[in-house]
Amino acid sequence: MAGAAAEPLFAARDLVKHYRLGRVRVPALRGVSLDVSAGELLAVVGPSGSGKTTLLNLLGTLDEPDGGTLRFAGDELAGLSDRRRTELRRRRLGFVFQTFNLVPVLSALENVEYPLWIAGVGRRERRRRAGEALDAVGLAARSRHRPDQLSGGERQRVALARALVHEPAAVLADEPTGNLDSVTGGEILDLLVRLNRERGTTFLVATHDPEVMRRAGRRLTLRDGRVAADGSVP
Repeated sequence: MAGAAAEPLFAARDLVKHYRLGRVRVPALRGVSLDVSAGELLAVVGPSGSGKTTLLNLLGTLDEPDGGTLRFAGDELAGLSDRRRTELRRRRLGFVFQTFNLVPVLSALENVEYPLWIAGVGRRERRRRAGEALDAVGLAARSRHRPDQLSGGERQRVALARALVHEPAAVLADEPTGNLDSVTGGEILDLLVRLNRERGTTFLVATHDPEVMRRAGRRLTLRDGRVAADGSVP
């Protein structure tokens, strides 16, 4: 008898989210449903204002839906306390942002160490893991440099190493190539694809970049807060 299908890493059903703009209630997501399996590289695409960032924020527990259900690794996320949500982000999820979000006074190594320090990992262990993460993104030789001493591509590599240092089940990346030139953006994309294949890390990438769309294994298209298309990239 065939085995049961594996539980999706993310399972969202009819997600609804609104924001307030003064007295106006603006819909951001209008009933979005999707499953994301472990090991996928999913590109979330669509025009500005289509709901890409909002969807990533909900999946990453940075925000809560106004309606619908959301499960991560089989666990229902509705009703989790702020403490439990924070713990989930620290241990199971990684984040990469368009603007890097590095601490300017810390070195590359210290920036990568930072989430481990918050999680209470000892100095020797976090230093070892941060060094390995920087080596994985090709920046071991720049570990002592501060962000202002690094190029845009190098800063994004540091941000990616920081997202990976605690070996998360999934990394959510919001326009990770958006502030980079085409050559540097291509290098970051190569790195995402390699890490996805070699480590099996799940990546969900909100993007306008045609190259990211082309090389992702799957493309989810949002339009006006709804799923307009969802399927494998040919």
